[in-house]
Amino acid sequence: MASAAEQLAANMNIGSFAKATELHKRLLFTLGALLVYRIGTFVPIPGINSEAFLQFFQNPDGQRGILDMFNMFSGGAVERMAVFALNVMPYISASIIVQLMGAVYPPWEKLKKEGGEAGRKQLNQYTRYLTVLLALMQSLGIAVGLNAQPNLVDSPGIFFIVSTVVTLTGGTMFLMWLGEQVTARGVGNGISLIIFAGIVAVLPSSIARLLGLAQQGQMSAFLLLFLAALAIATVVFIVFMERAQRRLLIQYPKRQEGNRMAGGERSFLPLKVNAAGVIPPIFASSLLLLPATVAQMTANADLPSWMGWLPMVTAQMSHGQPLFMALYAFLIIFFCFFYTSITFNPEDTAENLRKYGGFLPGIRPGKRTAEYLDYVLTRLTVIGAAYITAVCLLPEFMASSMGGLLFGGTSILIVVSVTMDTVAQIQSHLLAHQYEGLIKKAKLRGRGGGGRGGMPAPARR
Repeated sequence: MASAAEQLAANMNIGSFAKATELHKRLLFTLGALLVYRIGTFVPIPGINSEAFLQFFQNPDGQRGILDMFNMFSGGAVERMAVFALNVMPYISASIIVQLMGAVYPPWEKLKKEGGEAGRKQLNQYTRYLTVLLALMQSLGIAVGLNAQPNLVDSPGIFFIVSTVVTLTGGTMFLMWLGEQVTARGVGNGISLIIFAGIVAVLPSSIARLLGLAQQGQMSAFLLLFLAALAIATVVFIVFMERAQRRLLIQYPKRQEGNRMAGGERSFLPLKVNAAGVIPPIFASSLLLLPATVAQMTANADLPSWMGWLPMVTAQMSHGQPLFMALYAFLIIFFCFFYTSITFNPEDTAENLRKYGGFLPGIRPGKRTAEYLDYVLTRLTVIGAAYITAVCLLPEFMASSMGGLLFGGTSILIVVSVTMDTVAQIQSHLLAHQYEGLIKKAKLRGRGGGGRGGMPAPARR
């Protein structure tokens, strides 16, 4: 089965792309939205000493806490402490909570299953409200942490804390709205593309930093080549695993229709090895920001004796630390199984197969088919969860052994997956445009008429 990229390369030509005016508008809108996002990552929050903060952020011995984690997905906005420093992480955290509540809270579960379009809009509204609350918490944590650091703020105090909270929360709200607009009027998923743009924006500087270390002799040329080969191998491995699927044979029975036999067709039910996609690492990274934010708020406070463990936990919540890696792996595995169970229901699939007369050879329709689908899907999810965990934890082990060197496995996973999804959407838009062209031609030919230009000939008197 050809991938979307291969289909795009086969069907794509300059003529068909040039005629797809609707696709042009969508691409331009998407690029414009991403440009606005990138401009916002260079606008600093009011009251911050940009030069002092940059020195603080680049200091390897500095107590940055959660700032490193925010900077990973914000396109370097945290380094400049820009208005988009929080990025869309609060929105993702809110989406996780709403989806979890939709699975365990009966009223929300009813809205999700029976509410239709109105129920979906209501849950989206709850997600927006929760995003505001989480953004307020995370921006308050950053504001309090910055206010406690000397020389980072021009005029520390309550006014700086309030203005920082309002600015960072407003930036997150704007990005949430911008992502929804890209999804509706552009190409691809808006939230994923914003994260994608942030990751891609810091790749040139990361490569330049590695080349600079090699030029200064702090890194051997062999290690640099090894990292480049590892990055390429990781990309190839991700593409292979994202396209991997288990195809279950579905047989339809033969039936008598008049004097002929109908039916008896065969088809396949494709089950992806990684059905959850890139959602688990994004969800896991987002959730890890919440306890880190709370720890950052209380790290410099006068804590009672019974909370003396909190600074130690704060130190363990940074990249490369055992506690961080253990929690990261646990959350990735959990969300792989959780999101797969949401997106694919074996009982519903088995019931639909039974309704249309399809069955798996050797397995009885109904309950037995559902059990077999769940059996296969569980084992595929184990492989998919192991693959995502390995890709995401590889840079963490490297960070702990190489002194903080971050080889972004999670970032590469997001970049490759979002690229494949976006290419697939472009392919679908091109195919839709080609079909529309064929339909228009068929309609013009079907009008008939003996006159010129397809107009009916004038009646003779």
